[in-house]
Formats: sequence, C-alpha cells, structure tokens
Amino acid sequence: MSWAKGRIAARLFAVMTLAALTGGCFQPMYATRTDGQPALREKLQGVEVAPIAAPNAARIARVGQEVRNALMFKLYGSATGMAPTHRLEIRLTQTRSSLIVDPNTALPTIENYGIDASYVLKDSATDKVVMSGNTFARVSYDVPGQTQRFARSRAFRDAEDRAAQEIAENIQTRMASFFYAGM
Repeated sequence: MSWAKGRIAARLFAVMTLAALTGGCFQPMYATRTDGQPALREKLQGVEVAPIAAPNAARIARVGQEVRNALMFKLYGSATGMAPTHRLEIRLTQTRSSLIVDPNTALPTIENYGIDASYVLKDSATDKVVMSGNTFARVSYDVPGQTQRFARSRAFRDAEDRAAQEIAENIQTRMASFFYAGM
C-alpha cells in the first residue's frame, strides 16, 4: 500500500516539476509586452476596416455593415481605433439553400444561409498586401410554419446576423495570430 502512495507521489512530483519548468514559456496573447514592442491590442487598433462594397438596398449591404460593425467592435472595443497603420478590405458573397422541404406543400422547413468572405490586409504606408485570406460561415434556421411570413423573415435575418458575427470572429482571430506572430 505504501508503495502505491510513493508511486503516486513521484508522479505528482514529476507533473509539478514539468509545470514549474514550462510555466515561464507561455505569454498570454493580449498581455502587455515587456520588450518595448506594442501590445497586440494596440496593433489591432491600428487596423482601419474599410466599408464593404455592396449594392444599395441589397440584403448583402446590411450583412456587410453587420460584419464591419462586429469586426470594429472586436478590434477596437468601440467605433474608432488609433491612427491607421493597416487597411482591411473585405468582399462578401452569400448563399441560401433549402435543406428540408415539406412534401405536402413543397415549401422549405429548414434553410441554410452562408457567407463567403475574402479579405486583404494592406499596409497603409506602402499599400502593399501583407495578408490575405478567405473564410466562410454556414448557419441553418427553421422556417416556423408556412403561413408565418414575418417569423420566416425574422429567422432569416437572425441567421444573417449569426453568420456576420462568425465571419467577424474568424477574420479577427486570423489577424490577431498574424500580428502576434510578428508580421
């Protein structure tokens, strides 16, 4: 019995030793830096999010504004950041498809909404592309009843908003890893 306790104590000691040795190797991503370099939050605040081009009065224009607002809030925490050092340009396309169709009425009961986004991050001083990428979001939503047009419209709008938030989160995460890696 004492042999088992000693073995458990040895394993616990080994785990604690490894934890103590590797504890200083990690630095939180959003922590202030001690080497004089600007922190990640300050680098992200220097990104200007350009207005997303879309035809006036189109649904994608509203979704583009949702993506832009969500991204600016994630980057700055408010509507404006610091003096721009980079410019982010985003292009959006949307898709919509019916997943399940009621066989009696031939109307959809579950639909899928998707946004595909391509983005380019440019250095403001040189207008040189420093990062580019693509991301997407797919969300599904129920069509609550065939005669409830307002509920269907609201479910579609909520799906657009959820997809816009996901696109903004994906782009913000990729930019954060880009700036954290040291450009």
